[in-house]
Amino acid sequence: MRTALVIGTGLIGTSAALALAGRGVTVHLADHDPEQARTAAALGAGTDEAPEGPVDLAIVAAPPAHVAGVLADAMRRGTARGYIDVASVKGGPRRELEGLGLDLSSYIGTHPMSGREKSGPLAASGDLFEGRPWVLTPTRDTDTEVLNLALELVSHCRAVPVVMDADAHDRAVALVSHMPHLVSSMVAARLEHAEEAAVRLCGQGIRDVTRIAGSDPGMWIDILSANPGPVADLLTDVAGDLEETVRALRALQSADEAKRDEGTSGIEDMLRRGNAGQVRVPGKHGSAPRLYEVVAVLIDDQPGQLARIFADAGRAGVNIEDVRIEHATGQQAGLVQLMVEPSAAPVLAASLRERGWAIRQ
Repeated sequence: MRTALVIGTGLIGTSAALALAGRGVTVHLADHDPEQARTAAALGAGTDEAPEGPVDLAIVAAPPAHVAGVLADAMRRGTARGYIDVASVKGGPRRELEGLGLDLSSYIGTHPMSGREKSGPLAASGDLFEGRPWVLTPTRDTDTEVLNLALELVSHCRAVPVVMDADAHDRAVALVSHMPHLVSSMVAARLEHAEEAAVRLCGQGIRDVTRIAGSDPGMWIDILSANPGPVADLLTDVAGDLEETVRALRALQSADEAKRDEGTSGIEDMLRRGNAGQVRVPGKHGSAPRLYEVVAVLIDDQPGQLARIFADAGRAGVNIEDVRIEHATGQQAGLVQLMVEPSAAPVLAASLRERGWAIRQ
């Protein structure tokens, strides 16, 4: 691939453009808001000047509701040898294109499974997709050349290609992305009018659950409007679980010992089901999940503290598999949770103590 046209210079489009430009591809940028395309160009994502002729690959990064229209316009004008979109739903746009009577041999739907809570070109990064799944949904009509162009794009972005049926993809993202976002928003909404004294008690658990609720509502309306059925089906199941959980909690309030036992059993069943589902979430680099030991280190909120901890861990010969930071309420301090292989935890804890770090047991 020598040339590409990115139509839509938001977070995903600009990030893909930055990755391609960094690999020597000549990237042209277009957007319904010319100022946004100019911003992306200023970031080094390419040029906002129109290409002189057809490019190798056109990448449509428009909201799902507009993908089919933008693709149809680009295909009718012959702007590229191959066309892809990066929308978070795949079945709907393809059916719209089929309804328009277009030849779809030069098109393949794709979806990079990566993003951020922020949107727009200023939030973009050339390494946004690195190591992340990038779904491709070819059909029997897809030209091999177009599939190869899409695979080349995925390679330039250092993502991992995953081939799926379009409708299966839409059901999958409803489960792992769209439904969880709504549930996160529902939990966060409970905080909107909560008493300040209660909100000040927020810890890492509530931060983890509500993190994705900070995303742009307008963007999510576009996403959910394109995939409402599968999301509604899943929320119906969640609603059933909520009803059962509420009944179990009410039973725990009963003076009747048998009802309390029933309530305990119901809550335990829900928690165990949660355990069973959680362990299926892929671990580091998409591999099977692994159990790590946590070494908790108390630190002051000062520049260079994290760098010192990582450097000292390196001197101890221990690889940090993951890290979390829990900030203390009302204090310039925090707790750094270093996740390491179980066999390495005693070695790391002892080494850090020798170097003056406070380890929480």
